[in-house]
Amino acid sequence: MNVMKNQILISLATPADGKFLTLDKVQDPVFSQGLMGQGFAIEPSSGEIVAPVDGTVTLVSETKHAFGIKTKEGADVLVHLGIDTVELAGKPFSVSIKQGDIVKAGEAVVKMDLTAIQAAGKQTTVILAITNSNDVLDELMTTNVEQTVKAGATVAVAEIKATSTVTQVKHNGSKYDQLAAAIVDNVGGAENINSLIHCITRLRFYLKDESKANTAVIENMDGVISVAKAGGQYQVVIGQAVTDVYDAVIAQIGSQFTNPDATAEAVDETTKAAAKGFWPKVKQGASNFIGVLTASMIPIIGILAGSGILKGILAALTGFKVLSTTSGTYVLLNAIGDATFYFLPVVLGFTAAKKLGSDPIVLAIVGGILIYPQIITLASKASTASTNFLGIPTTLISYTSSVFPIIVAAWLGKYVEKFLKKIIPMYVRSVFVPILEALILSLIVIIGVGPVITMISKGLSNGLVAIYNFSPTLSGLILGGVYQTMVIFGLHWGLIPIVINDIATNGHSYINSILSITMVAQGGAVLAVFLKTKDKHLKEMSLAAAISAFCGVTEPALYGVNLKYKRVFVVASIASALGGALTGFLRVDNYALSGALIGFPAFITPGVGIGSNFYGYLISHYATLLIAVVLVYFFGYTDKMLAKKANPMNLNNLEVA
Repeated sequence: MNVMKNQILISLATPADGKFLTLDKVQDPVFSQGLMGQGFAIEPSSGEIVAPVDGTVTLVSETKHAFGIKTKEGADVLVHLGIDTVELAGKPFSVSIKQGDIVKAGEAVVKMDLTAIQAAGKQTTVILAITNSNDVLDELMTTNVEQTVKAGATVAVAEIKATSTVTQVKHNGSKYDQLAAAIVDNVGGAENINSLIHCITRLRFYLKDESKANTAVIENMDGVISVAKAGGQYQVVIGQAVTDVYDAVIAQIGSQFTNPDATAEAVDETTKAAAKGFWPKVKQGASNFIGVLTASMIPIIGILAGSGILKGILAALTGFKVLSTTSGTYVLLNAIGDATFYFLPVVLGFTAAKKLGSDPIVLAIVGGILIYPQIITLASKASTASTNFLGIPTTLISYTSSVFPIIVAAWLGKYVEKFLKKIIPMYVRSVFVPILEALILSLIVIIGVGPVITMISKGLSNGLVAIYNFSPTLSGLILGGVYQTMVIFGLHWGLIPIVINDIATNGHSYINSILSITMVAQGGAVLAVFLKTKDKHLKEMSLAAAISAFCGVTEPALYGVNLKYKRVFVVASIASALGGALTGFLRVDNYALSGALIGFPAFITPGVGIGSNFYGYLISHYATLLIAVVLVYFFGYTDKMLAKKANPMNLNNLEVA
């Protein structure tokens, strides 16, 4: 494979006469937010459209409002003619190129009827975007001045990454070729493919037999966000690198599998759909967050489940006084069981960054900073938790076992790195970009995210305690229903000190009994999935996650199954609310920082032994288990969800499936 090590520059010409605009001025969020890559725009004064670069035409939209050119350096350049002009069905456009043509910069390619477009109530803005910017661009330098330009004049220069593979030597073991080969193998090979198209984020296979596809393997590949099945298509969600992976797949299986018209239509539809509606975007954003969350956790679900089971066994052994918490055996076994959870931000920093396109090593370091021992020590004491950084007040919190903050950092990492590369000279980037990126992301979490979580967490906790004092049953209903959602966003930490203080001061905690119920409900939900599914991989994961939840560790159940199949989590939360209400009604008490099914000794009243409180524990916890299993089995899960589940995509790419 020929790798270019010298600086590679591509000149980008303006595709039309008119006023030059930076991309952020475009009145289309898909382009203005950079979702389609870096670029610029022209407010045209003439409808004569020319090629902005030398290259091969890879796309001509069926509705003629967009075309794509691939340069010999590997840049995929998309030219989009007008905003929402896909609705005009090609009438204002006359195209003189077709897929496969070789064009030169400045060569006339399309005639665009500006008057007809304006009469239809559409904007005529001509937009240029390098759709694989994240993979091939080091920097895009534009005039950054809103000035009048002539078609064919150079207005931008793209600096190609020094390690970008030139296309004269066709893919030969690159990361896209390796991913493409793995995807093809796991969809059943070329012999199982009828055709392949793509949209703005997904490979869309038409397979002869979908049962031959190994979905579990594909979903766990680096570079794959998730898999969806819809409209007779087997969709592999890639993100912004979809065109590179698509090209690599076609290079391996042959051009006879392509359908350019269908691809252009899919790109048009998803581009248009991504720009519409506030609430659809909110819903999609939430789905994206859950998708990245679960995808980041999947690689470590097995060891999380095993660690949870080990911690449960240790809790039982100490509960029955078989082991002392000060013995060497306990300390070593507890370290083995606890390490995965303690260092979760480090591991998640790495896995989330790989899904979101950030630097995995930098994000792992950010995770390490968040759980740095001195920070944890300061955060553990009220007298030292309040501090400041360069005069900015902040509240330190413990990020051990946390999930949400490092996911936020991984999402922001891509943008921070891109910004730093723009302002730092190339010859010192390898030294300064990683440490500055780690510094910025750590401060954003510690100074920004941490205090916000603390404030919301304390408010929720005080409110829930007040509700318990007013009505234990109502408190159990609310707390039981929302606690595991609080865990996802790290908002549960405000309740933990209250529980610890109750047990340390009063010797018991009613609230911890309700928290215990939520673990049983999530375990019961995933147990129902185990009982109902016929999918071998899901069955194995569900059983391990259920045992872990019954041992007091819900992460494998939450992130491995329940959140992934969202209805399972919703139904489990309903069961948890009902169980919490029953627990509050019976006023079940807890006498140690333990719970779930394995922690039953913590519900035996000291000095009294097995009595009414323990019977209340049995009734509330096993009733919750039964409710969760029954509700999820009949209303929360079906194997059809394996095919129909809405698989979220990268947080940086919005698409309506």
